[in-house]
Amino acid sequence: MSLKRLLVLGLLVAAVLAGIVSYYASSSPDGLEKVAGDKGFNAKEEEHPLGGSPLADYGVKGVEHERASVGLAGIVGVGVVLVAGTGLFWGLRTRSRPDRQDTRKTHA
Repeated sequence: MSLKRLLVLGLLVAAVLAGIVSYYASSSPDGLEKVAGDKGFNAKEEEHPLGGSPLADYGVKGVEHERASVGLAGIVGVGVVLVAGTGLFWGLRTRSRPDRQDTRKTHA
């Protein structure tokens, strides 16, 4: 299998998982949130400054259908991670330049 084909397949699997399977994730509070509620030290909890953003609370603001909203947010997340990861890869990769001498030892 070629690298390009493998990357496209991986992207499709990630999009399917984020867009469809993510809807079935538990909506129960995670461990820290549950303990905070049980012990009562979440009484001073405040709304996050970005709580009103378009992708807050694992959904897309303005999309009324919950399943579509969660799935779309997952797909947008995959896209954001893809773009950020690609940007980091291209920005941090080492570039071979013709003016550099090859410092690797060659074995005859």
